[in-house]
Order: sequence, then C-alpha cells, then structure tokens
Amino acid sequence: MDPRSTVLLVIDVQQGFVNHHSRGVLPTLARLVKRWHAVGAPVVLTRFHNEEGSPYETITGWTKLRTPQEQALVRDLEPYASEAAGLIDKGQSSLFTPSGADLIRAAGWTDLVLCGIDTDACVYDSAVDAYQRGYRPWIVTDACASTGGAEYHEAALLLAARNIGRQHLVTSEVVLSRLSGSHEDHS
Repeated sequence: MDPRSTVLLVIDVQQGFVNHHSRGVLPTLARLVKRWHAVGAPVVLTRFHNEEGSPYETITGWTKLRTPQEQALVRDLEPYASEAAGLIDKGQSSLFTPSGADLIRAAGWTDLVLCGIDTDACVYDSAVDAYQRGYRPWIVTDACASTGGAEYHEAALLLAARNIGRQHLVTSEVVLSRLSGSHEDHS
C-alpha cells in the first residue's frame, strides 16, 4: 500500500455507538490510528448525525445519535481530529456524502482502509459504495465492531467477502505492515 494513495477511514467511532458489544474494539482502533498517524499516512474521521425526520427515525424508529454527547468521538480519537486529513459529518450510512466523495477524489486516494462502528451498517455500506465507485476498499476486521453484537459483525464480514472480495478483509497488523513496508520504499 502506497501511503500517498491510501487513507485510513475511521467510521463513526462515537460515544453513542459504544456499548457492551462494541467497547472491546476501542483499544485496537486507537492503536491502529496511532500507528497509522505515526507513519505519516492520512486519516479521515467520520461522525454520524441522526437528524430529526431521517429515515432512521421515520422508517425504523431509531432516534439515537442526536445529542452532542452521543455524536462526540470517543476520547482516544479526539486528539487526531485536529490533525486529520478530513472530518466528514454525515446523516447517512455511507461516507460518500457529496463532501466525502469530493475529499477522496481531490486527494487522489485509491485504497480506502475502513474501520469503525458498525461493521454491519456504516462500515459495510461505505466499503460497498467505495467498490462501486472504483476504489479499492479494505476492511480491517479486528478494528470493527457492531453494536448489535458479534453475529452482526460476522454477518457483515461474510457479505463483504462475497461483495468486495475476501482478500480485502485484513487485520490491523497486516494493513500496518503493508503500509510501513511501502512507506519505507517511498521515503
């Protein structure tokens, strides 16, 4: 992976998405972001906002992620927000909002490394959307979780293996070793 064309997309690691199912992934996410940042490769953070009258409310009755407390990034990621290559606020599952799509296109990133919460919603939807737009999505399996539990996380990874390719499901150690090796080659 070439750090000039690869970005780490940290999807919705917000207080309102942390529960007993997703909390365990936070140390892995924090290590991944810290090491990614140390290599000097770009990091983009997303934050989900569930606006009043959204389909999440009107169709499914889900009204969380409305307050500033729920929408806040988890404490371990706050220091990276000011240094991020971008911060995408979104009211949809995919990070490909008009501003998100513009950011990725303008930066020239071709490899999108995704991690975050929920594997079965915003991470998966962003990966499939990236694939359909001609980008190479990578899902960091040990740096994702679902608030619905392990069965939803695993179901999303099963679908991702089929829809974006099993080879695009990687662990944090694999993706960091590929990035570090490429970084050394291009220094």
